[in-house]
Amino acid sequence: MQDEKSPVSDDGKSQGMKGGMALMTRYHPFHELMGMTVEPTDDDSVRIRFPMRDDLCGHPGLGILYGGVISCMLDIIGGAIVTWHRIKDIRDHPVEEQIKRMSVIRTIDLRVDYLRPGKGKEFIVTGSILRDGKKVIVVRMEMKNEEQSLIATGIGTFLVG
Repeated sequence: MQDEKSPVSDDGKSQGMKGGMALMTRYHPFHELMGMTVEPTDDDSVRIRFPMRDDLCGHPGLGILYGGVISCMLDIIGGAIVTWHRIKDIRDHPVEEQIKRMSVIRTIDLRVDYLRPGKGKEFIVTGSILRDGKKVIVVRMEMKNEEQSLIATGIGTFLVG
């Protein structure tokens, strides 16, 4: 049985990371479909990794990611970063309250700049908060391949309250 308190307990940073990661990586069919994993970073944020697959290509035979996959992954990392940021503020609250507060997070606007073809064996998607407001958070996101070639950037605006 799970503890009534948040899985993001205040028992130290590593315990909070474990609990917060568990909350963020709960089973999600779309994330599983994309083959992505969410990982903590050294700077107390998160990143997404996913492998290239033929069914993610927009140009069969060329091995180039479909643009929709790129924008989707940028949107997902933006939401994940906002969620991770908010979880840290409410780690002492009951799980039900955490889930309720996380459920209001929504993408308001997403701009994507496609910089080069999405070629690679694996892709890493990261981001950082540009503006942290009471109602809105703005995040800058990047997608790179395993060779650190910058594939795309994005700016996302997320409703948080």
